[in-house]
Amino acid sequence: MRFRDAVTVADVERIARRRIPRVIYDTLAGGAGDEVSLRANRAAFERIIFRPRALGHVALPDLTTAVLGDQVSMPVLLAPTGAGRVVSGGAELAVARAARRAGTIYMQSSVTGFALEDVARAGSGGPLWFQLYLPAEREGLADLIARVAEAGYTALAITVDTPVFGNRDRDRRNRILGSTIRPRFLLQGATHPRWAVEFVRGNVLPRTSAGGAQRMSPRQTAATIMASARPVGWDDVRAVRDLWQGPLLIKGVMRPDECAGLVELGVDGIVVSNHGGRQLDGVAATVDVLPSVVDAVDGRAEVFVDGGFRRGTDVVKALALGARAVFVGRPYLYGLAAAGQSGVEVVLEMFRAEVAQTMALVGAARVSDIDRSLVTTSAGR
Repeated sequence: MRFRDAVTVADVERIARRRIPRVIYDTLAGGAGDEVSLRANRAAFERIIFRPRALGHVALPDLTTAVLGDQVSMPVLLAPTGAGRVVSGGAELAVARAARRAGTIYMQSSVTGFALEDVARAGSGGPLWFQLYLPAEREGLADLIARVAEAGYTALAITVDTPVFGNRDRDRRNRILGSTIRPRFLLQGATHPRWAVEFVRGNVLPRTSAGGAQRMSPRQTAATIMASARPVGWDDVRAVRDLWQGPLLIKGVMRPDECAGLVELGVDGIVVSNHGGRQLDGVAATVDVLPSVVDAVDGRAEVFVDGGFRRGTDVVKALALGARAVFVGRPYLYGLAAAGQSGVEVVLEMFRAEVAQTMALVGAARVSDIDRSLVTTSAGR
């Protein structure tokens, strides 16, 4: 299939799989352990059934909405990912430009091949959020947060589900988690010359942008970089809240009983996330946890969700369960692998078209019209 013939995210994934080495595809597509949670994220959507409103008379729904004070053209946001530079030379710069053109938000990761200021300039003109892994040295936290603010990022998210790196068996089998580039990686790279040229030109793998714009050795990986981060505790959230003046999110919440404490600390947004099934295997699907978190927050903060989104129908189901918006990660990385920035833009337009179509079919003229009355579970049919 040619990229111009792709009509779904699944089509884009198949094209991406052909265009990058298998070891890189496994890094993007894989999850932790036996990948139970990875599969659960997708399977959960099949248990949610629409209850469309009759006589809705909606032909051209309005997808615009506001998230933590930022206006977006649709409730689909781009999640932070640390694999962009091994997929495409433009990586985060291309993703930031695509998000700006689509009128939505890109949350830039701390693990990146570019300085956070460079990504901010690439996305200039549109809202950008920043995802924070706490630096190993507490003394560097204030300086990093000041850099984020000065660069123009409007919201800050602390990822809390990565006290250690997850057990990613595909990467272990491919032997790409260590500090040495293995022959398998080199051999597969040679069979994908277009990708290999971009990789050699970049001569870089993801890095933490806390350290600035200096280039990293290609022998380093996200796993070795994450070893320099540290676990997050309640005192850390309090410290970041004191330093950061804008909206603050916590990414990686899977328990409703933690939400009241986070809200009391001044957290403005909660992202229900199991890290795309890439950290702890055996946790629940995020969309299954979402309603209980929404109920626990009770309107005191905005609730977001990621994990397994591939269709516009998935997005509308999550909105009906109370999410303010959803984050997508793997879909735009597949687009990046398949066709660079234009591939990311195409994936976003796929989501836009499908969300609009679904809203019209369920009878929701505006995002605010999407509520729990529109869905039930398969057990409740």
